[in-house]
Amino acid sequence: MPIPEDVTGDEIDKDVRQELQSLPKTLAEDVAKNLVMVARLIDEDPEGAYGYSKVALRLASRVAAVREAAGFAAYASQKYSEALAEFRAARRMSGSADLWPVMADCERGLGRPEKALDMAGASEVHKLDKAGQVEMRLVAAGARRDMGQLDAAIVTLQSPELASNSVQPWTARLRYAYADALLAAGRQAEAREWFAKAVEADRDGSTDASDRLAELDGVEFVDALDESESESEGASEEPSQEDGDED
Repeated sequence: MPIPEDVTGDEIDKDVRQELQSLPKTLAEDVAKNLVMVARLIDEDPEGAYGYSKVALRLASRVAAVREAAGFAAYASQKYSEALAEFRAARRMSGSADLWPVMADCERGLGRPEKALDMAGASEVHKLDKAGQVEMRLVAAGARRDMGQLDAAIVTLQSPELASNSVQPWTARLRYAYADALLAAGRQAEAREWFAKAVEADRDGSTDASDRLAELDGVEFVDALDESESESEGASEEPSQEDGDED
């Protein structure tokens, strides 16, 4: 697949670059460039990212970072079985538990929420950092909802991290998930409160909490361009007064 000229491979994380040092220099550069393309495209063009990940995988399947990147590209493309296989391979190679939450979410994607819940109670969770533990809580709550257990999902999300006034990278998503679960359970007033709290924490627009809040408040957004076009069309349809009308 083509690599844009502005991609050098130096953009990758230093830890990944260090992993690639086990490869011949030219091969390492090619793999790095493909990994850069995966990171660049994964949000806007998951299928494109998936294509580049397959190239990197073909070149260096024994590098944990490559297997992890392939897993995330497959995950973003909703290829959950393939993603899970790649995450498992990356975990075996690295020995890290960091991928445990996303592996559990793959189980959800495969229609196995019970398995995701089993993973949420496994010893690996204790090896996760705070961000990983919050992510695992989000996955577990999602699994509860998959099983129709709304009240259990709400309880699962109730935690010191949710109650904290401190804004962390995970705060907006945690509050949003809690608000969404409350709304699904018919607790609209509480849901509105927590969507508002999610908006306060969502500094980079990672959720659509502001839209959800506006929807609960009955606010309708009108596209300014559409409105302008409608007014223009209306004006053109008005009958014009011809010059020289007689009194």
